[in-house]
Amino acid sequence: MSSRTTRRGFLKRGMALAGASAAAAFCPAPYILAGVAPKPKLGVAVVGGGGMGGYSVDQALRERLVALVEIDDGRIADIMTKKVKDHSPTPRVYHDYRKMLDECHRDIDVVLTATPDHNHAPAAIRAMNLGKHAFCQKPLAHNIRECYELAKAAKKNNVHTQMGNQRHCEEGYRRLCEYIAAGAIGNVTETHTILGRNFGGSGGRPASKPVPQGLHWDEWLGPAPYREYHDGLHPFSWRSWRQFGTGTVGDMACHHIDAPFWSLRLDLAKQFTVECLNTKGGSEEMFPQDNIILWTVPARGKMPPVKVYCYDHQDLKPEIMKETEKQYDRKFGEFTLFVGDKGLMGSDSRIIPEDKHKAFPLPEKTLPRAHGGPIEDLYYAIKNGGTACSNFIDAAGPLTAFILTGHLAVFAGVGKKLEWDVAKMQCTNLPEINQYVGRTYRKGWEV
Repeated sequence: MSSRTTRRGFLKRGMALAGASAAAAFCPAPYILAGVAPKPKLGVAVVGGGGMGGYSVDQALRERLVALVEIDDGRIADIMTKKVKDHSPTPRVYHDYRKMLDECHRDIDVVLTATPDHNHAPAAIRAMNLGKHAFCQKPLAHNIRECYELAKAAKKNNVHTQMGNQRHCEEGYRRLCEYIAAGAIGNVTETHTILGRNFGGSGGRPASKPVPQGLHWDEWLGPAPYREYHDGLHPFSWRSWRQFGTGTVGDMACHHIDAPFWSLRLDLAKQFTVECLNTKGGSEEMFPQDNIILWTVPARGKMPPVKVYCYDHQDLKPEIMKETEKQYDRKFGEFTLFVGDKGLMGSDSRIIPEDKHKAFPLPEKTLPRAHGGPIEDLYYAIKNGGTACSNFIDAAGPLTAFILTGHLAVFAGVGKKLEWDVAKMQCTNLPEINQYVGRTYRKGWEV
């Protein structure tokens, strides 16, 4: 195992730069007659062009698309025909991001990765170790150790990074943080988050099948142990499988648990506990379903201890959310309810009820604002300096690692409260669960 980053290196270090960047945006430049020369276009490589990878392709074409890595020949044809045909020069096409980086790295400034979760870290860390800026769709990584390794590589190579949790770039979560900091509902003592999915299942591996024509199976597997092709993986359902996805919590919590993690400064906790309150099914192959996870986080500075509850889907909705819906004629879908000693607030940055929200003074804008969506914000940081808002070191790494401790609790089972040490990256009271902190890699695909 590679050496681990320290907690200090994993927490907030970019706020001064980000604040300076934001302040500069409000300071008008001297008026000059001559136009400002446009900045050179970035050389971009896209790893994974399907699903959210379509966003990567679109943003790459705003700059200079150098290379496209995709394991599905049908997708390649579709991208080249529908999106790339009118652009010049034509990008080089690969099935293996390792080969692409070997051959094209001199022409590349930034690598945008949107593969299944198990390939996020192997692709991004290779790019960063070549000095390339890196973007990964959420979740940042397949396991906790990879979050630490990506943060460490970003710092070591002094590159700009960004994870694709869109809400971290939007105004709403910033206003939420500013309302909470202003005391809108007093001290927050618990939060309840509905994720809105139910990935996973039970049972073993389906029967092997021939690899579909045009699917480059070995490259799709990447770092995962080799297996024969079977149903339920490509192009979408891999999220349910432990070797490839991260289940419901990995898929959705980077969006929704980001609200309490950011606004309540959970990144400052040196230790916390995590436990599974409900689960169903699961196997060595697939994630359990119907999970309820509870993180209990001690006081951080002036913020009191807080209980952070997470529910896979709406059918698991707790009574406090049901009562709030009924009392205030609300309907909560994918949502977080904040419970404070002076009231309630939602992840939509509104105090509940609405008349209390309207009566509360609008808080000052204290947080730096992003420059568009995740990739746009990354481009801005690369070209203008500053720090991308969901960068691997200060935001995405700590958030994703926190979330993925939920896997450890689910694997341990109901009734086991795990004590987690952030700096040591380990469970201290049930050491056998630490086998799930990282993974074993196929030779040549290591992180």
